[in-house]
Amino acid sequence: MLLDLRQEGTTVLLTTHYIEEAERLCDRIAFLVRGGIVRTDTVEHLLQPVKDLHAMDFTLAAPPRAELLSALGERYPDLALRVSESGLTAESPAPLPVGPLVALLEAAGPEVLEARRRRPTLEDVFVRITELDPAEMRREKERAGGRR
Repeated sequence: MLLDLRQEGTTVLLTTHYIEEAERLCDRIAFLVRGGIVRTDTVEHLLQPVKDLHAMDFTLAAPPRAELLSALGERYPDLALRVSESGLTAESPAPLPVGPLVALLEAAGPEVLEARRRRPTLEDVFVRITELDPAEMRREKERAGGRR
């Protein structure tokens, strides 16, 4: 219904905790944090800084230790790492080598339960702009009712 209204030229103000929903349905986005707007732009412009990045999510059996993060940084200097409750997210301007990254992670301790490539999303942009923890964002979604 919202897509039909959008195609008809109707302006709709959508508030949601689901950034992927906003990315799919909206032309313009306003990021709100603690009641204030921290950034407003078109979806296309917001995605510009991450459009050429390669991203990979690793689900780990245990949190990564600091020495592992240092080893990853030394081996892959262009790698941006973000630790979360469930594991690790890696972003790079170059394609990420799955096998060597998994081997390096497992050699340093935590078992890799899953390694998944993905395209960067508006949620990645939101995390960069706000510096909010993705785990906190998931908890906020749950507090909001856990529904779409």
